[in-house]
Amino acid sequence: MSRLPLEGYVVIDLTRARAGPTTARVFADWGADVIQIGPPLNAGKKGGALTGSFDGSDYQNLHRNKRSLTLDLTTPEGHAIFMKLAAKADAIIENFRADVKHRLKIDYKTIAKINPRIVYGSISGFGQDGPYRDRPGVDQIAQGLAGLMSITGFPETGPVRVGIPVTDLCAGMFLAQGMFLALLDREKTGKGQWVHTSLLEAMTFMLDFQSARWLQDGEVAGQAGNDHPTGVPTSCYRTADQRMNVAASGDLYARLCHALGAPHLIEQAEYKTFKARSDNREQLNADIEAILITKPAAYWIEKLNEAGVPCGPVNSIDQVFEDPQVKHLNVVHYTDHPKAGRLGMVGQPITLSAAPQPETFRLHTPDPGEHSNEILAELGVSRDEIDRMREAKII
Repeated sequence: MSRLPLEGYVVIDLTRARAGPTTARVFADWGADVIQIGPPLNAGKKGGALTGSFDGSDYQNLHRNKRSLTLDLTTPEGHAIFMKLAAKADAIIENFRADVKHRLKIDYKTIAKINPRIVYGSISGFGQDGPYRDRPGVDQIAQGLAGLMSITGFPETGPVRVGIPVTDLCAGMFLAQGMFLALLDREKTGKGQWVHTSLLEAMTFMLDFQSARWLQDGEVAGQAGNDHPTGVPTSCYRTADQRMNVAASGDLYARLCHALGAPHLIEQAEYKTFKARSDNREQLNADIEAILITKPAAYWIEKLNEAGVPCGPVNSIDQVFEDPQVKHLNVVHYTDHPKAGRLGMVGQPITLSAAPQPETFRLHTPDPGEHSNEILAELGVSRDEIDRMREAKII
């Protein structure tokens, strides 16, 4: 197995749900020793990193490449164990509601007193301060609050959520990026820092050109369905057998018309200029689809790509993983799970020439507390003490 760039870094993962575990997964996949901490299962408590179905595909996908320690942070002994880990760690990731870490006395200022090099990463729904800081926040709430749902779907349907937890995933990736920046800065200063983001900030950033349309042009975007908000013609069209996307805005329009065998559409008065095409988008889409629907998608995909016109099929999820380019890119990595057998999961979407990702994950997703004995022994805790803490439901 190739050397991974984060080998040697120790990261404590206190996260639950999805946004925080997404951050921890980045560290774990790239080689860090990620220690997942959640409450003892026999303690009758909920929350922490260990919510969800432990054997389900979602949990297995989120928590691969980690080690697991169960620990009751509300007890003095559990808190003391955590502080021992924190004193040696490079980073901590948490996504509690804003006040919880302070009540547990595991907040950044507390940890920095014993480990000034710590990089402490936090995700919340709406930010660490401000009028919404104490509100519970989940992906769909942030999708609505940040305006994403107002520009997704068709005008006649009303607001539509995106089909993946895009706000959680973006916040998790942005926090990882911020923590990497802090680790790089630590190389210069010798000191860590508190890095935080929120679902709301992440999704507002992801509005990108739609936010610029408002902030700079005073234009409020609406729902455009499968049409690109500004690029014409760019839409999803029917063919003889399945739907396909075609993007032929600007100079690509003439190429599309020639590839479709319809050069007359170039000089047609309603379509001669970009503004004309925008003003008559609905009819233009209908004219394009009337041609595309005469032959299968594969025919048009080959023909349009030869002409340099971006296009592609609308795949179902199973078709995605049968796509020859997806297979070529080796996006699916595997783990050998002692109970579930060989499991496939999508790896990190980045290639480093000097440290390529292995096709098999280093560690299977652990059962809660699977590595408790191992991790505590590394801290110098005796076996008798470990047994006593387990009996007392501290671990």
